[in-house]
Amino acid sequence: MSTVNPLPLWQPDPQRIAQAQITKFQAWAAEHHGAPAEGGYAALHRWSVDELDTFWKAVTEWFDVRFTTPYARVLGDRSMPGAQWFPGATLNYAEHALRAAATRTDEPALLYVDETHEPCPVTWTELRRQVGSLAAELRALGVRPGDRVSGYLPNIPQAVVALLATAAVGAVWTSCAPDFGARSVLDRFQQVEPVVLFTVDGYRYGGKEHDRRDTVAELRRELPTLRAVVHIPLLGTDAPEGALDWAGLTSADTDPVFEQVPFDHPLWVLYSSGTTGLPKAIVQSQGGILVEHLKQLGLHCDLGPLDRFFWYTSTGWMMWNFLVSGLLTGTTIILYDGSPGYPDTGAQWRVAERTGATLFGTSAAYVMACRKAGVHPSRDFDLSRVQCVATTGSPLPPDGFRWLHDEVRDDLWIASVSGGTDVCSCFAGAVPTLPVHIGELQAPCLGTDLQSWDPSGAPLVDEVGELVVTNPMPSMPIRFWNDPDGSRYHDSYFAMYPGVWRHGDWITLTSRGSVIIHGRSDSTLNRQGVRMGSADIYEAVERLPEIKESLVIGIEQPDGGYWMPLFVHLAPGAVLDDALLGRVKQTIRGQLSPRHIPDEIIEVPGIPHTLTGKRIEVPVKRLLQGTPLEKAVNPGSVDDLDLLRFYEDLARKRA
Repeated sequence: MSTVNPLPLWQPDPQRIAQAQITKFQAWAAEHHGAPAEGGYAALHRWSVDELDTFWKAVTEWFDVRFTTPYARVLGDRSMPGAQWFPGATLNYAEHALRAAATRTDEPALLYVDETHEPCPVTWTELRRQVGSLAAELRALGVRPGDRVSGYLPNIPQAVVALLATAAVGAVWTSCAPDFGARSVLDRFQQVEPVVLFTVDGYRYGGKEHDRRDTVAELRRELPTLRAVVHIPLLGTDAPEGALDWAGLTSADTDPVFEQVPFDHPLWVLYSSGTTGLPKAIVQSQGGILVEHLKQLGLHCDLGPLDRFFWYTSTGWMMWNFLVSGLLTGTTIILYDGSPGYPDTGAQWRVAERTGATLFGTSAAYVMACRKAGVHPSRDFDLSRVQCVATTGSPLPPDGFRWLHDEVRDDLWIASVSGGTDVCSCFAGAVPTLPVHIGELQAPCLGTDLQSWDPSGAPLVDEVGELVVTNPMPSMPIRFWNDPDGSRYHDSYFAMYPGVWRHGDWITLTSRGSVIIHGRSDSTLNRQGVRMGSADIYEAVERLPEIKESLVIGIEQPDGGYWMPLFVHLAPGAVLDDALLGRVKQTIRGQLSPRHIPDEIIEVPGIPHTLTGKRIEVPVKRLLQGTPLEKAVNPGSVDDLDLLRFYEDLARKRA
């Protein structure tokens, strides 16, 4: 494990530490709120979880959060679930997201890039004007605080305008990407019953146009609560009958009016991947997201008005909402709508170069794909403005850290971060003042009492345990939609350790304060009583050039035995012969342990993923245990349902 490597891969220089927002915040909080002036990040973090109320009060003051009605106290009820943040306060998220328009009028708030890779700016003044116009039109359509507004949209400026206009009127935003099929979208939107639907006629991906007009027609038929449908002609088609045209709703020169809503008023609904059953409809609050994202983006990501923030994402993933919140720190956000690998694997680096990105966010999978494809970012692109490369989606393997260090820049801040849709933020990750160690996340985030627990609830250090959070975070869900007694919310996070958030990841907290993520704990591998993370096996196996991707499952057998197959999707031209089988086993034995060696290695036509690109482990385990396909998985949540039929057939043959 990487804790044996005492030397950091990267260390921030004294000037960078001195200039970081988090350093200035600590000095200010020491003077005004009794935070420790000495002891660096570790001392600041300890204070932030020990003095939770004081810490969050300090965050709101440091970022000048505008409460139109003051709060009675920071934290009313502290219990989880159900913590009450800033009771009595009113504010508006969109008002804070557009504040920079007052001083940065003609500078870009948004840089939109499609597959031509030519950036198109939208200025702060123009963004504010469009939001004002659309918010007035939404009100004219009868949209009121608490109503749901939905978007079936790619990562385009219109999606940002629609979200901010929705928040301005106090309505509740929810979105899906247009590569989701009708069933997947309806599984999500039917739960929340939207009154307005923003749609495109289609989208461009991988150099091709994809017409979505039939899907939009189906959504209109199946969402009876809709009062209005707004057509955005991305492919240039006319608005269908009865739909409103985007241009007409955003042409007025209107100042936005911001509805002042309670701190815990719903801002948006996000969805879990929903691989089994309907996706959870996760409701987060205007105030909770505002203060959590100010902390995360302003202090942890060190973003400000001079930065350009790029994260490769779609509107169906929480990272899109997180990206939009870059506006809160006055940062220019970069919206890329297209394939991550078109016209070639280096596409995202080209976007970073063309837009002058200072924080470049991507997935660990993309970094590893670039490494395998022999991409040379710093040789082929001018990345001199990139200060930080951040990754999420899955743990970044040690080879990914080394590759970024060698191929982008040796003085590069590499931030592997981990959080979840459930909090739309990070539990652990970027800290601009701390060293980076290979294979590790830098530290738990401020205000987050992150711990690793054994099954009895005892904290662990330098050992693998359950990722838990023992104090409330402002962005934790205020509730799930259609969960009137809160039982589904409680069962999702609080059933194992009452009153403590259990996230469902295996984690190690190291004695030096860093964090290692080992994969999902709900698809546990447990060999001879030793728990192990699937991510550790993927990392070892996928170093081999012949292995494109892999999936490992652990299955308890009726006779008390345990079967642990490893499924491998081979690179083109590779053959799973005895030589490759031997190399896979030797790699696992040498890098992990003999216990990690699978019982069988089976070639598969592909590895199934959720619509946001995460490997599907639990449904495959259910299929292999004999559960019928229609009961093992929600078909609308999977990128390629046919791949799952392979595992269903395999279960049949084994039975």
